[in-house]
Amino acid sequence: MMSRETILSAILNNQPQATKLPEYLQFDSPSKEVITEKFVQMINLIGGRVVVIHKLEDIDLYISEHFKVSDQIITPIEGLKYYTSFTGDEKPHQFVNTEFAFFKTHFAVAENGAIWITEDLMGQRVLPFITQHLGMVVEEENIIVNMHEAYKIIENQDYGFGTFIAGPSKTADIEQSLVLGAHGARSMTIFLVKSVPKFFNT
Repeated sequence: MMSRETILSAILNNQPQATKLPEYLQFDSPSKEVITEKFVQMINLIGGRVVVIHKLEDIDLYISEHFKVSDQIITPIEGLKYYTSFTGDEKPHQFVNTEFAFFKTHFAVAENGAIWITEDLMGQRVLPFITQHLGMVVEEENIIVNMHEAYKIIENQDYGFGTFIAGPSKTADIEQSLVLGAHGARSMTIFLVKSVPKFFNT
């Protein structure tokens, strides 16, 4: 049997030839309407839902129509009915019974429905994964085309923890049958804040 050192030495001496990353990639730039339409299609495809809103307070109305008064609902978004103040000392197990948690986000990706969110928007980083149902606020003007653009945006950002989340939790390991909510949020609702049309001054 080969020693650990021999194996590691063999790996080190048989590295593939390095390939430079492309310096410039150019993609089509569709209109904002096309980007939004593609994003909505992808969210529906991956098991999420899109609710169009015009102001954050519309979320309170949505919650009153879809959840019970006794449900534990949490959000770090100030000014809303279910706002929760976080000190930074909370233990993850405090949120084990969370029914619905919703958050502001940085941006969304049209090509795969992924949402980029960092811990400063989460309140507690376990929340998007421990809640039964997940809500994400996405401003239409912050929907970008693809992951190439996404990584270009975040490559030089300073953040402690960040993640892309695309749709509710899902798995197809069991008999290749898609199951939603297998090991995380059972549903994901995107609150799409529509852009206000801008008119030229006459």
